[in-house]
Amino acid sequence: MDRGVVSEGAGRARRLRVAIVGAGPSGAALAILLAREGAAVTLFDDGRRPELLVGESLVPAVVPILRRLELEKETASFSRVKPGVSFVWSPTDRVSVTFNRFAPAVFPYAYNVPRPHFDDALLARAIASGVDYVTARAQLSASAGASAELQLGPETVAAAPGLSGRQPDLIVDATGRARHAARALGIPARLGPRKDVAHFAHFEGFSWDEAPGQVRIARGDAGWSWCIPLQERLSIGIVLGQDDAARLGRTPEERLERAIAIDPGLTAIVGQGRRVTDVGTYANYQLISERGYGRGWAMVGDAFGFVDPMLSPGVFLALRSSEQLADALTPWLRRHAVPSPAQLHSVLTSYAARQSEMLTAWLELVAYLYDGRLAALIQAGRSWMPENPGLAKRAMSTHIARHVGLLASGAATTSRYSRGLLRFLGRYGLRGVDPAHLAIR
Repeated sequence: MDRGVVSEGAGRARRLRVAIVGAGPSGAALAILLAREGAAVTLFDDGRRPELLVGESLVPAVVPILRRLELEKETASFSRVKPGVSFVWSPTDRVSVTFNRFAPAVFPYAYNVPRPHFDDALLARAIASGVDYVTARAQLSASAGASAELQLGPETVAAAPGLSGRQPDLIVDATGRARHAARALGIPARLGPRKDVAHFAHFEGFSWDEAPGQVRIARGDAGWSWCIPLQERLSIGIVLGQDDAARLGRTPEERLERAIAIDPGLTAIVGQGRRVTDVGTYANYQLISERGYGRGWAMVGDAFGFVDPMLSPGVFLALRSSEQLADALTPWLRRHAVPSPAQLHSVLTSYAARQSEMLTAWLELVAYLYDGRLAALIQAGRSWMPENPGLAKRAMSTHIARHVGLLASGAATTSRYSRGLLRFLGRYGLRGVDPAHLAIR
């Protein structure tokens, strides 16, 4: 018998038992993918859903994952197609990007989604896939066992019929920035250089001159703002340092209202509109767990790391982490085998290395926007290109734009060549343009 196969009765191999704690996008997507391959999945969900969630604007690389999950058609029914992004660095410095410019290397569109509806659709698909759905707050604690570092509490195990009173083979923390596994095991997180806070809300009665669905990102005197068109509403958010936020007002409502009032671009868009939701607040951006796995457990999604809302990678990173973990386990599932603790640890080690690489690459890319290097490169490129460029310069410009598109769309964010090209240009291609004048403070 294969040493990785654990028998359950004469001649019958048992299914891999996986407990996923948290039913947001990463947890629900992982449940769908593992259940399809025959794993016995228990999905714990405390049932709480806030009115607003960050991550409303998706990157193109999400669309192939939605197709794999068989959810694109449903997502399209309640979402707005996102053709691209417009970056406004000053009243006279603006760049509009459409994804179809980079096709076929980049998927030609993405979606702007109302997150609670999107999350509910993923959860419904997970339940339909046959997972054991348990509406309860799962309790996690450190384990002294040799094969598992983390365990479910006795009441949690008892609440899940699919576990038959036993601990699972694998516990997956998909609890987002609550990071339940990290709290249980005392695992710290690496914080990025920015300590921003975001306030955002949905508005109706707005004026929109951009293409339908085009996302608008604008640099402000402090921080930056987003405008994300949904089907009937516009999501407006501000992201800035906590001291700058405090100067705008005492409450999130005061801060967002004041930020719109003093920004001519935002005033033109929503000055006559009305806010139709409470104001949501998020902090603790740029947080990556010091360790995202251990004996018998792993993190996915925001529990593993959240880079930054700039460039909208959050939902992609969550779904991609689930896809990577599911793909790593699939060979075992297709053999109807349960890996030994040592074999499972090897699988998780490889998965965590890939996810850490992805998070690090996105954090590096976002830094180019915050410190002004990406905007400076665009300005330098304009001065470098004459009104009627020759074939060689056009080819070089297209090549550079394509690789920046590959990085920012999620299609190839970890590409060594694309990252190396951006580093080279950031060092030698600025042609006298000072990035500091274009930085977001």
